[in-house]
Amino acid sequence: DLIVIGGGSAGIASAKRAASYGAKVKLFEYQRFGGTCVNVGCVPKKLMWTASSIATALDTYAKHYGFSFGNNWKHNNNETDFDMKGLKERRDNYVKFLNGIYERGLDNLNIEHENSYAKFVDSNIVEANGQKYTADKILIAVGGFPYIPNIPGKEYIKTSDAFFNELDHIPKKVAVVGAGYIAVELAQVMQGLGSDVSLFIRGDHPLRKFDILIQNGVHNALVHSGVDVVYKTNIDQVKKQGNKLSMIARDGKNYDDYDYVLYAIGRGPLAEDLGLDKTKVQQDRRGFILSDEYEETAQKGVYAIGDINNKVALTPVAIRAGRKWADRLFGDKGNDSKMDYENIPTVVFTHPPIGTIGLSERETQEKIDNGELKGPMTIYESHFRNLMYGVMTEEDKIRTHMKLICVGPNEKVVGLHMIGEGADEMMQGFGVAIKMGATKADFDSVVAIHPTASEEFVTLKTPRSKDFVYAYQKEDGH
Repeated sequence: DLIVIGGGSAGIASAKRAASYGAKVKLFEYQRFGGTCVNVGCVPKKLMWTASSIATALDTYAKHYGFSFGNNWKHNNNETDFDMKGLKERRDNYVKFLNGIYERGLDNLNIEHENSYAKFVDSNIVEANGQKYTADKILIAVGGFPYIPNIPGKEYIKTSDAFFNELDHIPKKVAVVGAGYIAVELAQVMQGLGSDVSLFIRGDHPLRKFDILIQNGVHNALVHSGVDVVYKTNIDQVKKQGNKLSMIARDGKNYDDYDYVLYAIGRGPLAEDLGLDKTKVQQDRRGFILSDEYEETAQKGVYAIGDINNKVALTPVAIRAGRKWADRLFGDKGNDSKMDYENIPTVVFTHPPIGTIGLSERETQEKIDNGELKGPMTIYESHFRNLMYGVMTEEDKIRTHMKLICVGPNEKVVGLHMIGEGADEMMQGFGVAIKMGATKADFDSVVAIHPTASEEFVTLKTPRSKDFVYAYQKEDGH
């Protein structure tokens, strides 16, 4: 009934949900089960973020609370108290444990699965290991890969895949190139664990697609954590000099003596060898597969879900889209069973973490200007130091930033953005409220939980002034 190409988040979720309705399913995956998230993404990233958070707590915060350990978690004559090799072994073992859970989950639903590369040889026929297969429905859920630029010295560049698959020590001096969430996350992870990190950004801001409050907050967080942020810089070459790496920028400037160069400049689709030319499946200029609101491609009976369709490249989105798709096609749930790509809450695991849902301030104003939303736009913000910093010295404190974006006379909340301690764990609940269409009055009706950071969102009183300018904007002149 169903062939699934890809055993990552989208593929497994779709296959299992379809099989739960009695569908006969065959799944192909040529690497490890679980896809990017489990093997080289969310799961190992969160473990490394936790390690970096613990290092910061021990090295920076603990002394203010009366603890003394005698360790400093910084490079000293190329030695460190942090056992990265041991952590990697335990992290890898946990990932293998999850791989096994995914495989057993398929077995429990009698889903045939094969460790091989499948590709189209006709519009509704795929081939793997010399065998041909067909089904009424074929789902492409192959995911993506991290880009490496085609520049001299590209063979010296590492990606997030290599970071998780290979790196078993903390390099002394690291260059991270990129402005997205993977770049800022890994830059701060390595800085927290003892590396001297420089982050190279082509433009004016990290996280350019996020609200300006987040851009401002993450800039301050990067600087606070010790990362050297190098703005408006394009790297055109990487050179090896002895056992060190150098980077040459477009303006001719040299950046020298790096032990590790990591690029996180975006991800592309794993579509090149799928045999899509044998089908009517259409792709965009970057190779991502085009699919409609029901995830169907231009080839009838062939669907694309997850990172490969580039709608919203997040693991929970791929899982939910896959389950909704299977509910509709195999569970008779009707045409309303489809993924809603609006108001998706997400978290960036920086130090401190970021939580965001809905529209940015710029996007809201654009929608008011073109008539999609009825104004006015009213913004409420809070900028404060978390209580945990109460016993710390000034240089170890960093502000939490929170923002509610409301529209219309009833002040419907269309955007919620924050960066600060605990933002990752408080985002889910606020996501429910935004998804239900909450207004500012709904937020105000809730009794605050004290003392917490989240209480700020239900105690915001005064709208932000229209001429407000962020400190980061002042520095930039924007």
